[in-house]
Amino acid sequence: MLLFDAPVFHFLNANTQSPLWWIQASRFASNWLPGLCALPVIAAMLALGKGWRRSLQLALLSMACAWVACRLIRWGLPMPRPAQLGMGMQWIAHGASASFPSMHAAGAFALAQGINLGVGRHQRWLVVVAWLLATSVALSRVVLGVHFPSDVLAGMLVGAASAVLVWRSALQLRQMQRRQQLKRRLQPQIG
Repeated sequence: MLLFDAPVFHFLNANTQSPLWWIQASRFASNWLPGLCALPVIAAMLALGKGWRRSLQLALLSMACAWVACRLIRWGLPMPRPAQLGMGMQWIAHGASASFPSMHAAGAFALAQGINLGVGRHQRWLVVVAWLLATSVALSRVVLGVHFPSDVLAGMLVGAASAVLVWRSALQLRQMQRRQQLKRRLQPQIG
C-alpha cells in the first residue's frame, strides 16, 4: 500500500451513506461492463473488414498479455486487498487473492489503448467512449472496496503498456515480412 492509498481509498470507497445508485452503477461497471464491452468487439471482429478485424485481434491480444503480466506481478509481489487489512467496505464478494495490479483495470485499459491505436481519425469518438468505459471499470473497483487506488493505477499502466508493446511488435513483424517479400521479388529467378 502506498502513502496516498489510504486517504484516496477512504474518499472513493462507498459507505452506508453513499447513494444506492452509485453503488449499483459501480457494481454494473465492475461485474457486467467488461463482458458487455467484449461482446461488441468480438461481433465486430466477425462482421467488419480485414483491417478492423486485425485491430480488434491485437486489442484482445493486448488484454491477454496484460492479464498474464498482472498474474506474474501478483505472484512476485502479493499485496493484500483493503478488506484483508480491515479497511473500508467491500460491496461485492471477492476472495483474498493478491490485489496488485488490478486485472479489471489492466484488461479495460489494454482494450481502450488497443482501440486508440487501431482506429482512424474519423472514429476518434470510439476512443473517447473506450477510455470512459475503461475508467468506469477501474474506478468501480475502488468504490466497491476490492482494490486500492495504486492497484488500479498499476493495472491501468500495465494494460496500456501491454497494448503499446503488442502493437509495436505487430508493426515490426509486418515490416519484417514486407522486407522479406520484397527481397524475394528482387532476387533473380534461377532455373
